[in-house]
Amino acid sequence: MIPFGFIFLGLASISEMIDHTQTSWIYVDHSSLFNWLFYSFLSLGLTCLSISVIKSEFILKTSFCISLCSIISYFLFDKTIAVLFQVIISILLIINWQRVFKDWFFILYPIFGIFFTAFFGIRLSISGDQFWHVLIGPSGTISVLTFYLVLKRSKKKIT
Repeated sequence: MIPFGFIFLGLASISEMIDHTQTSWIYVDHSSLFNWLFYSFLSLGLTCLSISVIKSEFILKTSFCISLCSIISYFLFDKTIAVLFQVIISILLIINWQRVFKDWFFILYPIFGIFFTAFFGIRLSISGDQFWHVLIGPSGTISVLTFYLVLKRSKKKIT
């Protein structure tokens, strides 16, 4: 599931870039097919990473249901509701990965992937200043690199 998680996160990034080409790389708070794909692939990627380290069939099914709720709620309600489901997915991911890897380095994921990206996104929405938009991508990238680095560090401990 880990490779699928990274593939979905890559597809999310591509979808976001395509969406930005349609807005001349200026942040526009809107709903579109590519914006939906971004949130959908992000949800699937985080879910795949989360369930990659668990064995419970119940948690696996629950995680996929939450991911499906995130994907569907984007169109039924709006992306705010989708993001709320993604927060739940992220909490499960943090619990599952920290339980398995017990690596202090993993703290970088919630710092950059949740707190900083949310802070920058809120600042962008409130102010409209595109400067905040420039910071969201690198913050998200650091959060994804955290998964890779935790996995890499884990293999070093095993061998």
